[in-house]
Amino acid sequence: QVQLVESGGGLVQPGGSLRLSCTASGRSISLYSLAWYRQTPGKRRDWVASVFTDGDTTYGDSMKDRFTISRDDAKNTVYLQMNKLKPEDTAVYYCNLPAFASWGQGTQVTVSS
Repeated sequence: QVQLVESGGGLVQPGGSLRLSCTASGRSISLYSLAWYRQTPGKRRDWVASVFTDGDTTYGDSMKDRFTISRDDAKNTVYLQMNKLKPEDTAVYYCNLPAFASWGQGTQVTVSS
């Protein structure tokens, strides 16, 4: 069993930046890929980005030039650096560890002036 806890969400103006963190407990993340997803009310949960055990990364089309996913296995933590935020980035952001079908509780990101 793996528990994931996200943090770092909040209110930010358009064009601003936020860094989300997701810390795992119960198992080391070093052997597994991790991902971030996001969801707005009434819509499906959409994939944002993934980071693999070798540090390789992939991104959704609308995020690849603005978001950066990274991992620190020593801290058992995955990050999502979000720059040039837009109002349409407003969502609850979730951390996911696919190997265990584990999800965090989510952290709200609101982009608004």
